[in-house]
This record gives sequence, C-alpha cells and structure tokens, in this order.
Amino acid sequence: MDYSTLGDNIANAYVFRGAKQKSFLAPRGVFVANNKLFVADTGQNRVFIWNSIPSSEFQEPDVILGQLSIEDAGRNANSKVTSKTLHYPSGVWSNGEKLVVADAWNHRVLIWHTMPTKNAQPADTVLGQPDFESNHPNVEGQAADPKANTLNWPYGVFSDGKSLWVADTGNRRVLFFNEIPHKNFAQADKVIGKPTFTTRDYESGNDPVWPYSVKVNRKGNLAIADTQLYRTLIWNDKNDAYKQPADAIIGQRDFDSAGQNQFRLTPEANTLNWTYDACFYKEGILVCDTGNSRILAFDTIPKENDMRANALIGRPDFNTSSEYKDNLLGTNAAIYWPFSITTHGDKLFIADTGNHRLVIGDLKT
Repeated sequence: MDYSTLGDNIANAYVFRGAKQKSFLAPRGVFVANNKLFVADTGQNRVFIWNSIPSSEFQEPDVILGQLSIEDAGRNANSKVTSKTLHYPSGVWSNGEKLVVADAWNHRVLIWHTMPTKNAQPADTVLGQPDFESNHPNVEGQAADPKANTLNWPYGVFSDGKSLWVADTGNRRVLFFNEIPHKNFAQADKVIGKPTFTTRDYESGNDPVWPYSVKVNRKGNLAIADTQLYRTLIWNDKNDAYKQPADAIIGQRDFDSAGQNQFRLTPEANTLNWTYDACFYKEGILVCDTGNSRILAFDTIPKENDMRANALIGRPDFNTSSEYKDNLLGTNAAIYWPFSITTHGDKLFIADTGNHRLVIGDLKT
C-alpha cells in the first residue's frame, strides 16, 4: 500500500491481513475494546478475536467464531445453521466482556455474554429467530411482515454496555432493546424509522431507508448510516430518534434529497456515495464514505444539513472518488470500498473491504 494516499491526518499506518494461512476476504466489520480486536471476516463466514492488537501484517487469531479451524470458511460451516455457525457476519460490538455479532444472512443477532475462548464456541442468545436452528427472514419468510422480535438482513449492532441497538436493514428500521437480552427471540422495546413494529415499507425520506450501522456516543448523540439514500442521519439526543426525524443530515441538503454525490459528477466535501458506517471520535464524527473510498472527518458533530467535512482520509482531495488514476493497475495502493471504521484511543481501524485487509494508523489530533 502507498500510505501517502491516506493523507496528512494519519501517521504510522500499516496493513493487517489476518492469518497468513487464510487471510481476510471482504471483511465488513471491525471493532476494538479493551485492546482486543474483533473482525467480521464476512466473505468467509467467520469472526476473529485477537486478545491484543496485532502489530504486523499477519497474525493468527486467538479465537475463531463460526468455523472450527483457520482453513474453514463455509456458509454455516457447510452445514445447517446452529448456535456455532455464521453466514455473512457483518457488524460486531464488544466491551471486552460481551460480544454481539450481526449474523446478517441468517437473519439474526448472536450474543455471547462472556467472552468466547475457543473456536466455534456456541452463542448464548439469539435475536430475530425462535431458536438457533431457524434462519428465515422475519421467521416466516421474505413475504412476512416484521414483528418486534424478527429480523431481516441485520447488518449493524451497537451497545453502550447496557442497551442494544440493531440495524435491521432489510426491514428498513433500527430496533432498540432496553437491556442486552438474555432470552432467545426477545422483543425489542422501541423502533426507529417505523411507526409500529409491523410496518414494513417506508413512505418518506424522513425515515431511515436502508440503515446499515448505528452508533451512539457517551453524550447520547446517535448516528445511522442510511446507505440507500447516500446519507448519515444524526440525532442530538438518542431518545428523540423514536419520535422525530433526525436533527441533521450528512450528505444531503434535506430529507427529500437522495442523490449519489448529490447528482454531481465528482464527490465534494459535503457529499456521500453508498455510506456504510460512521464512528464518533472526540467531539466530532468520522463517516465511512464507502462508494467514494474515503473517510470524511468532522471536527464537531453537524448541527445542520449538508455541512462540509473538515478533513479527508484516503483520497488526495475532496473531488477524487474510488476510480482515479492511481487505481488504473489495481486498487491496492489506496483504500477501496471501506465498509467499517472504529477508533481505540487515537488509533483508527479501517475495514478496507475491497482490498481484503484492515488499515490501521494513528489519527493526528
């Protein structure tokens, strides 16, 4: 990788590819807690845990979830769905003691209430399905209406250590649980983006249309990456999200706008293209502008629509998109279609999905 392509806001960057024997394939989830690294190796249907943050290009994981060994990569371990298997895992969250995984294509969320210590360790709790052996969307199939305890392609999860938010992407909503459930098939307590738990379709751009990730910071700000409308929605108070539209929109002028890069030929400091994640950082927010293969940095959390980013990571300027001259012979030189970002202290972790790797570096503050 040409680390200069990350720009002036990142220092000491390096590439991490996972296990040398069978490295990452399209990783779509990354999270760090208590110096532990968690990666959803999405394309190979497994989640890795490292008990300390790797500092070299390759390192064997301490724990593999979804598969028995590093050589294995099959959907649901090439068998039927169980408490031990995964199919296209995406979002991950942990506080170093518990672990929550969005098992997207099994239409469920898996919870380990104590940190897994062995390969293919079974989950303790399942959300979205009545048991560990079921995996149909909304339990009864794609045509079924959602309920307070069903899921359809859940891609994102987040917790503050007590409550749990689930980006129930295929049902175009975010589910909220007052407490991290211990009971299988638990019903959510609240819903963001829909008037009721059984509402399926959307009527206006006021609601999240394809919520892929959800994040909450210590001040109670809430961000939802609304992929299909090329925007990130911000609520100043997470408790308002259940009863009113977002307070600010990143990437669009208003709720009626839905243009890819606002229908412009090139991106700018205030536009987005297939955004899949965001991450609060200090007093501001980082937005994963996946389709433009860059990360936009805002020094403060936007209070109004269509604000311009203060800084940029991954491209030489705000007008350069995914496809540019340095990619003519391949995408390896720069980040390409990053799906997930997280921070740990001042260190940034990028799931560089299109290049099948993580990019790790120090944020300059």
